[in-house]
Order: sequence, then structure tokens, then C-alpha cells
Amino acid sequence: MSSPDPPTETPGFNAPTWPTQPMYSNLGEVRAHLLPSKACRTPTSRSSSTVPQPLPPPLPKKTLARARSLPTHGVLSPSPTPAGQPPRPLTGSCSVDESQAGGDEARPACPPAELPFCSLDVELGLSLHDLHCPEAVHAVLAAQQLEGLRTVHSRLRARFLGGRPGPCRPHHSFRLLDSLPCVKSGDSLYYRIVQVDKEAWHVLAAKVPKPGAKEPHPWGLELQASLPPHFNLQGLCGQMPEGALPEAPWIGPVVLAAEVPERTVAQWLVEADAQRPPDFAWAVALMLLQLSRALEHLEARGATLTELRPENLLLMAPRGCAASGHQRLLLADFGRVHSRPSEALGAHALQLGRLLRTLLDRVPLVTPLTAGLERLAAQLARVQPSATLMRRALQALLWGPGYELRGRGTPLGPWLQVRRALLVLHFAQRAAAGEVPGLEDWLCCEYLVEATEASMGHALELLWG
Repeated sequence: MSSPDPPTETPGFNAPTWPTQPMYSNLGEVRAHLLPSKACRTPTSRSSSTVPQPLPPPLPKKTLARARSLPTHGVLSPSPTPAGQPPRPLTGSCSVDESQAGGDEARPACPPAELPFCSLDVELGLSLHDLHCPEAVHAVLAAQQLEGLRTVHSRLRARFLGGRPGPCRPHHSFRLLDSLPCVKSGDSLYYRIVQVDKEAWHVLAAKVPKPGAKEPHPWGLELQASLPPHFNLQGLCGQMPEGALPEAPWIGPVVLAAEVPERTVAQWLVEADAQRPPDFAWAVALMLLQLSRALEHLEARGATLTELRPENLLLMAPRGCAASGHQRLLLADFGRVHSRPSEALGAHALQLGRLLRTLLDRVPLVTPLTAGLERLAAQLARVQPSATLMRRALQALLWGPGYELRGRGTPLGPWLQVRRALLVLHFAQRAAAGEVPGLEDWLCCEYLVEATEASMGHALELLWG
């Protein structure tokens, strides 16, 4: 019986010969050449008549490389960024298998229009086409600068408003630090006390009504107790019951304020008259800016302060700042806060204008800032704007834009982008020098983050229109 397999042919003269150590550039392609055809299989017991053929040389031992850098002439693709790490620029390598790397043959470079990815840098958000468009590059830079300023502003806000004690609880104990008040305002006396909660303690201020002071309006006190934390509004932690502090120099229950004041605006003016600081006008503008922020919050709540008195405006050093720097202003006279009629939107403008004129009487020199403040005082009496517009006008006087950019059609948008870029550089230079941003830096950052072309235009119209 003949074998079912067809007879094989003896390899001829031109049959390939194998070197002792064969090298393969493509394992899949070599394996296809190594497998003998059906006619060259080793004969089985049923096909004993078939002449045995020589076996091919053994395959070299395969060593797998777990990672290999792609050749420089190949197409690069960004490798995935591990979670929790910032995105990096293209590194030019990725992990591949030996079987996927192929040989060292030269590959045709992929033209830019056929690149299989769109983003050159995930962090910047730029594509290859954007690099040829200056407008796209400028837009990306402006967006990154604005986002950076937002981050700086939120971190500074957390620093200035941090460390605020929680509400008082029945298990809290109190200790009196001083037998004399630290500040005497127009209607209250403030005593420093310590609130003790197990191992934690906080310094608070006991707000004691002055003998013979005017009875506070209950609506304003209820509003104060319901307000969320605000940088320029006095916050309350609760009420200390009668008898909780036997050595207290007052009688009856008192409210506890979260912030401990150091002086009033009236006392600061007396000190300024004696010292004549060179930056007095700048300090006045910063104080009025903070006051307008507080009044703006009241107006948003449908409230108005019926009487604005310097002796009831409190000052203290911001958290983490030196006592000799710019002061934090606190509006604390909620006993004179009433519900605002809907038609009285500019009710605070006249009071703020009178206070501004009182402060400007103490300015020894005439500067561009003092001239702008004089102009604002006149406009407050004439226009009676809202506290929001007053705040924007003060911001423009402090940090621009100036008088030369007033009017329609002025390039306020480019000015704002340049101003933001300069503030980013300012923060970088101060950080490199080891300096900590202060209150003025935070207020300027808040202005440039929130400002728009429309808001700056309205402020310039109020000042110079």
C-alpha cells in the first residue's frame, strides 16, 4: 500500500543554507519560512516508505525586552499619565513588545497633517495647528493666567478666613485674658477671652454693650447671626451665658465675636494725624474698598446701615500678616442695620461720600489717587450708585485702568490681559524672594479675577463720565 502523502523531492542545489546563528528581523515572518510544507513532514509509522528529510536548525532562544524606546523616526504618541501626577510633555518613548517593535528598517515619516493625535501638550491644551496661530496661543496663555490667579485668590482667602472657631457649645469653658477692654467702640466694649474645648482653644472677643448705648435693632442682630463668614463683616460664635465667667467685669449674657479687634477707624485716624504716614491716601482707599465690600453684602441681603460712624468700624491685622501692614476692616454695628426699601438702592452712597471727605481732609499732599478720591466723593453725592459700583470705582482708582482709558471703544480687554500677566509675574517674583502675599495682593487679585470689560467701563463712567 502506498503512502497517502505525495512523494517529496530532494532539496536541490539552490536550497537555502542556514548559518550557525540565524538572525531574524521579524519573528512572524521567519516562523512562516521555518514551518515545512505538508510534503516535508516527518514520516509516521504508516508512511515508512517515505525517505526522512533533514530537520531545520533549532530556533534561537527568544529574549523578550519588556520596554523599548521607539526609534526617533517613528511617530510619537503621549503615554498615559499616572493618576495623581501632573501631565508631562512628550517623552518620546513607550513600552512595546519585541514582536511589535519590528526591525530596524527606516519608516516613512508621517506628515503633520496625518498625525494620529491632536494635542501636543495636555497641560497647555495646544495642538500643532494652534502653534501657527498667535491668537490661539495668546488665548491659551490668557486662560492659564486667569486660572492661576483664581487659584491664588482662593488659597489666600482660605488663609485669611481660616482658623475661625466653631459655634459655642455647652461643654465649652471660658477664661478671661484681660480685665480691661482691648477696644472701646462707639456702642460696645470688647474683652479678650479664651474658649477651651478639650485640648483646642480659641481667642474670642466678648462684645459687651456700653452703658447708655442706643438699643440695637433686633432685625439687624438676627441678620448678623445668620450671615456666613465674610472677610469684612463681624462674625458671631454664639452667646456666653450669665455666670459662665465669674470674674467677668460685666453683668448678664454677652455675644462672642470670632474676630478680636485692635482699634477703631476713629482711633486709627488719630494715630495717622500724629505720624503722617506717606501712604495714607492708599490706606484710606483700601479701607473704603473693604467697607464697600461689606455694604455690598448688606445690599444683597436687602439691608442698609442707617448710620456709618468711624468709631463703630473695627480694624485688626489680617491672619498671617504683620500688624504694621494694611488693616482688615470689620463692619460690626449691626444694631443700626435695618431692612432696605426696594427703591433705596444707593442708600449707602451719601454716607460713604461724607466719610470719604472726612478722611481726605487729613491727606497732606495732592496725588493722582487723592484727586481720584475727590472726584469719587463728588460723584457719590450726585449719582448715588450702588455699593457694587462704588467698589469697582475704588478698585479702578487703586489698580487701573486710569483716566486715559475712559470713553467708548477703548481697549479695556487687552489692558486687563496685560494687567493679569503682570500680577502673575509679581507673585512669582515675591515667591522667589520668599515673601508672603498680603492683604493688598489678595484684594488686587480678587479685582482682576472678577473684572470684565463691562464692569471696568461702568467704573470709569462713574469716575470720569
